[in-house]
Amino acid sequence: MDWPLQDAKNQFSKVVQKARSEGPQTVTLRGERAAVVLSAEDYDALRAGKPSLVDDLLSEPIWDDELADAVMTRDKTPSRDVAF
Repeated sequence: MDWPLQDAKNQFSKVVQKARSEGPQTVTLRGERAAVVLSAEDYDALRAGKPSLVDDLLSEPIWDDELADAVMTRDKTPSRDVAF
């Protein structure tokens, strides 16, 4: 179901209840889709098996030998002068 933003704000508990019982609820802004309200169950199913941002940041990069060599042999001085 589509909810104009003002209606969604005024009836947020109803939007959430419908998301839980009927599925995703679309919020529109000036007639265009702006957001979707999902139940926690739908959200969890959508995110299942995908790494979080934290997982991505903490994982080690996969470097091939060519990239590792390029990083290790790069010039150690700044590429340009920066005046502070």
